[in-house]
Amino acid sequence: MLRIGFLVRAVVLTATVLVSESLVAQDKVRSVEEFLFDLPDVRFKAIAPPSHFQKAWALQIRQPLDHAHPDAGSFWQRVYVSLLDVTSPTVLVTEGYGRGNNYASELAQEVGANQVVVEHRYYGESMPDSLDYRYLNIRQATADLHRIRTLLGAYFQSPWLASGISKGGQTTIYYRYFYPDDVVASVPYVAPINLSLEDDRIYSFLNTVGSRKCRSRIEDIQLRILTDYDASLLRLKWHAKGEGLRFDYLTLEEAFEYAVLEYPFSFWQWGADCADIPDANADLEEVLDHFLTVSGMGFFSDEGMEGYASHYYQCAAEFGYYGYETHSFKELLRALPTSHNPSAIFTPNHMDVVYDGGALADSVYHWVEEKGDGFIYINGALDTWSATAMPANPSRDALYFFLEGESHGSARMRNMVDAQRDAVKNSLERWLGSSVTGALAD
Repeated sequence: MLRIGFLVRAVVLTATVLVSESLVAQDKVRSVEEFLFDLPDVRFKAIAPPSHFQKAWALQIRQPLDHAHPDAGSFWQRVYVSLLDVTSPTVLVTEGYGRGNNYASELAQEVGANQVVVEHRYYGESMPDSLDYRYLNIRQATADLHRIRTLLGAYFQSPWLASGISKGGQTTIYYRYFYPDDVVASVPYVAPINLSLEDDRIYSFLNTVGSRKCRSRIEDIQLRILTDYDASLLRLKWHAKGEGLRFDYLTLEEAFEYAVLEYPFSFWQWGADCADIPDANADLEEVLDHFLTVSGMGFFSDEGMEGYASHYYQCAAEFGYYGYETHSFKELLRALPTSHNPSAIFTPNHMDVVYDGGALADSVYHWVEEKGDGFIYINGALDTWSATAMPANPSRDALYFFLEGESHGSARMRNMVDAQRDAVKNSLERWLGSSVTGALAD
């Protein structure tokens, strides 16, 4: 029956997620609301479904902070469930950050599938009362996904797939590593697997991507801004004030220099056009206006640090990340060190975090290389993050796409040519054991 508002079913966290065979049999005729009402540790409300779906619900699922020790405490995790047809496959969307709204993922639309979107622990509303970062690790995060998959799989019994974008795509890969039997296929978009705190594959990419002329013009912009340091900083200071940005985690000078060093990374990540780069000798206002559209100061403000605090912790502890080469700017930088490459990791409150040395990332990388069948990797050839994407491996039953001319925000199935879409369709149907009914079927 339809219930209005949040429905709470209070049970202890030690309750099992197993559903009896009799209940499973009944689920074929029960409504989703009736099924959800009987689940342990779940409260929910009906919401407007996104396009492609018939109905949708916003859930909160109580999760243990430590799945191996449920008595350590718990938190409520935000989840969205969208129904197309109970007999259709289900896409588990593995978010890497917060998710404040429901939406129709590309994979669910392409396949013709139900969808479960899971906000990552320690982001958005999925925050514990006490920010004990000991429990923010990918083992616990993928255990969250596994528990949700087990709970909801009692109703959605057709095959499941997993998919995520960027850090969410990372989560897709790690989830498959820890729980290889939860899904029949995984589709990570623009997903890096970084193998060190400063993965130098990023530098190799930035030094070779695009044309030499374009790369030279990018560096010329950086040199112009830093050469006119005081005038540039004054202009950007007033811009930051107008935007209401605060700079306590980093000084304004540090944030300014980081933003200049970030410029080439962002340029290629988001697919900026080389034709839009102004002449480095143009009026400084024109140069800075262009710079602000590509890199800018917000990412390095207090707001950026607070919004990405959990992300930076994960990078410092397990995921690795990238740094900035400074050899071309050593004489121009005033606030940042030049004896080593500054890191792009900014841990919460400058806390010291012990890196695992890349042990987990290395294990995942080699597992995927040796056993990672049923994957479709979708990357943009221009995207900086393609530097640390999983490389093509012809010995695996997997598809690898580095889409020409596409970047972090545009490397999607919708931008594939027909032959590529056909390859995706054929592989998904083989792994699912049934025909797709979504846009790929057209």
